[in-house]
Amino acid sequence: MSTGYKISEKEGIYFLTFQIVGWADIFTRKIYKDIVIDSFKYCQKHKGLEIFAYVIMSNHIHILCRSNIGDLSGTIRDFKIFTSKKFIEILSSNKESRRDWMNMVFKYHAKYKKGQNYQIWTHENHAEHIFSQKFIEQKINYIHQNPVRSGIVNQAENYNYSSAKNYADEDGLLDVITIDFLWKTVR
Repeated sequence: MSTGYKISEKEGIYFLTFQIVGWADIFTRKIYKDIVIDSFKYCQKHKGLEIFAYVIMSNHIHILCRSNIGDLSGTIRDFKIFTSKKFIEILSSNKESRRDWMNMVFKYHAKYKKGQNYQIWTHENHAEHIFSQKFIEQKINYIHQNPVRSGIVNQAENYNYSSAKNYADEDGLLDVITIDFLWKTVR
């Protein structure tokens, strides 16, 4: 069911949230996070994805991005299809100790989809069109503070699967387009 959060501005910057069905904590394992990183790199190189900020949490991803070819919806669709296939390959192997439980969750969420055996991602991306400097700064801070609020790290730039490293002038796992924040006077 759609909530009205849609990608309508083909050239726009969007804050997106990708959730794993049932809030399953798939990204507690490095192998799944690395698939996401590799897939984002592919989308950057071959599908015109421009990433400004991102974070991979245990069961969801936040990303601030746009498409430089005007097809963000298509890129996200392809990203979800590809990563789902890769995740299922791992679940089909002996590399995943939680295989039975994860298969049960992903099969359960696919039961109402004709011809679909698994569903990994929710269908909603909760797309929010970013239209101002203040909104951009708010979303970047929200993205980068997610691991801090969750108690994973004390400082945002210490979390490897986030663009906070890029914004701290450190090497991140992905190349991102950093956005300059407006100067603020502190009294």
